[in-house]
Amino acid sequence: MLALEMARDGLLVPVESTQTAAQSSAAKKKTAALRSWISLDQDGEGTVLDLDKYAIIRRVQIHARDLRLLDPLLSYPSTILGREKVIVLNLEHIKAIITADEVLLRDPFDDNVLPIVEELQRRLPLVSANFQGQGEDEETSGVQKDVETDELKFPFEFRALEVALEGICSFLDARTRELETDAYPALDELTSKISSRNLDRVRKLKSAMTRLTNRVQKVRDELEQLLDDDDDMADLYLSRKLVGTSPLSDLGAPNWSLASPTITIGSRVSKTSRASAATTAEENDVEELEMLLEAYFMQIESTLNKLTTLREYIDDTEDYINIQLDNHRNQLIQLELFLSSGTVCLSVYSLVAAIFGMNIPYTWKEGHGYLFKWVIIVTGVVCASLFLFIISYARHKGLVGS
Repeated sequence: MLALEMARDGLLVPVESTQTAAQSSAAKKKTAALRSWISLDQDGEGTVLDLDKYAIIRRVQIHARDLRLLDPLLSYPSTILGREKVIVLNLEHIKAIITADEVLLRDPFDDNVLPIVEELQRRLPLVSANFQGQGEDEETSGVQKDVETDELKFPFEFRALEVALEGICSFLDARTRELETDAYPALDELTSKISSRNLDRVRKLKSAMTRLTNRVQKVRDELEQLLDDDDDMADLYLSRKLVGTSPLSDLGAPNWSLASPTITIGSRVSKTSRASAATTAEENDVEELEMLLEAYFMQIESTLNKLTTLREYIDDTEDYINIQLDNHRNQLIQLELFLSSGTVCLSVYSLVAAIFGMNIPYTWKEGHGYLFKWVIIVTGVVCASLFLFIISYARHKGLVGS
């Protein structure tokens, strides 16, 4: 009771409440530090993991600066990095770490990431059992063997990379098609009726198009930079580096006896042929990856071309709107010129009226009433002539239309 009264007076803080607040704060920090990941193995089996960055660093042996690229709180451009044992993948919402036998994907419960997880689970396993069944003919068996051979030749990391590239290219292409669906009718409506609502709508669409173009451009630049450097593409061969041998390590070499004199010549020829074959195989391997990257580079290039075409259409619409505004501006200038000319002509009448209205005695004012109509006629002719002269001069100078 005394402690409660002292606490009410501000002299004592209960220890239990302080400890509870500290534990709650620590729990929040710990929850914030943990990030949701999903681990997919070669069989497509997924395991959801709640790991902090230090556990990830120990698990895949990655540097902290590379893991920082996958932090959603930091803004980093699209990146594909090949390291000693991993591939760091940062493509928009797809943030993954690919090893030779595992894929770690960040935020697997995100709406944009869920299709990638499902596609990885479907395509990571080898398709050795997909063509099994009863009543298969020889043609189906041949297709099965060809597919199995192609899958076995394609490394695990490239299958995962292909799914990620396909996912990001499809995602950006879908966003582009949605933007086209909204933009073209809005632009056509703006050309038919210029209003504040239509202008504001087109302004928002143009801002969205600029942001989407920058995102597509970053992915395209990363693929182009990767295609221009063979060493960077070679770093993506994790399976080869994991084995630690050349791509043709399994090529059978003749087992010659060291005592035979023919062995020296044979071994030299064998070494030369193996070196040439290894070089050719390595180039073919890089070429295989290059073909994979080029396929998605062409797809992202097509998406960028769609956005470029949309930008050109927006620019053409802006030019058309500016021409219409200039036409309306010229019409206002023409109306202002007509009004100014009329004002000048009326000022001539005012001048004549002012002259005859002066309170000064003149002898010609008496007995000359017939002159009034001639003054009116002459003044009207002068005003009309002056108005026609101004209009003809303005048309000659191109100030008004004919």
